[in-house]
Amino acid sequence: MKYRLLVDYEVIEFIEKLPRKDQRLLRNRLVAIRDYPQKFSDYTEYDNARRSVDIHICNQYAIKFWEDHADRHVKILDVSFADKSPR
Repeated sequence: MKYRLLVDYEVIEFIEKLPRKDQRLLRNRLVAIRDYPQKFSDYTEYDNARRSVDIHICNQYAIKFWEDHADRHVKILDVSFADKSPR
């Protein structure tokens, strides 16, 4: 199933401040998550609405995303350093 990738603006701001090498790494990983989200769930948490939200660890970064089957979107909710809990 083909999904659209939707990225929170704060994620874009975070990535823009990173070194170019890390920007490319994260961009490529976000595309990979879009194509195969189920392959990139390292663990799951629940948000305030009790939706299942996936967390993927990519090197030193934690990527928090939600696979919205109804809209056919993968929504990137947060990217942060993995040693800190995602927002």
